[in-house]
Amino acid sequence: MSLNSHIEWTDATWNPVRGCTKISPGCKHCYAETFAERFRGVKGHPYEQGFDLRLVPEKLTEPFTWRSPKLVFVNSMSDLFQDGVPDDYIEAVCHVMVKANWHTFQVLTKRSERMRELLSTRLRFAAEQSHIWWGVSVEDRRYGLPRIRDLQAAPAAVRFLSIEPLLEDLGSFDISGISWAIVGGESGPGARPMKREWVISIRDQCRKSGVPFFFKQWGGVRKKQQGRLLDGRTYDEYPQRAALPIPEKATCHASAREILRSFANLFRPTQLVTISS
Repeated sequence: MSLNSHIEWTDATWNPVRGCTKISPGCKHCYAETFAERFRGVKGHPYEQGFDLRLVPEKLTEPFTWRSPKLVFVNSMSDLFQDGVPDDYIEAVCHVMVKANWHTFQVLTKRSERMRELLSTRLRFAAEQSHIWWGVSVEDRRYGLPRIRDLQAAPAAVRFLSIEPLLEDLGSFDISGISWAIVGGESGPGARPMKREWVISIRDQCRKSGVPFFFKQWGGVRKKQQGRLLDGRTYDEYPQRAALPIPEKATCHASAREILRSFANLFRPTQLVTISS
């Protein structure tokens, strides 16, 4: 977990899953894969297995140990709804988020169909929690716009769009039921360009519909030089966040133990000892 995330729109990251696979053009220059593969084969490193999919149950109850409210990006180094993650494990992650409700959790996926299905069924208990924000990645019309429709069909209290890397003009699209939109260009070696008019179109649609708009970056090979000003100003808008009290430590520990007991079949005994210590 990183309590001081470098991602502009969050405070912290929480990764009970690591690794992923590419499924659309937005994945081409995945920052998480680039980072993880640097450490493949480094004995004892969290990414010794590179970007191979791996469940990390020893991280599952980590949010109960954080004693101040955080905006938490869930699985910044993975995708919770990818095929290799069992439904039971996703449910366990959701129980942690529901119980640790003094934090605000940001769940982002490219597997929108699976998220829609699960939020409508066995994850309904978490779908309508206002402190859990459910989002989809949107990079273009072909792959991104269908994800928005899946998100709109899910029974979520807060829905958001991460429109990054924005690879083309999305045109006019339905933004009804969306609570937040993040827009950003791709960064790093080989970064694909993003045009100003594409960003302005999304900003103006958000304005018309009253959707908070967050402009992350222009991106490029040297993203710091390009900055994040749009028409001379920054856009750092967010949905309203719930302010809920932080339970006593004993209550947090009891919640963690309850979740571990409920999902004991997911863990090896050595992992249970590590988590509960």
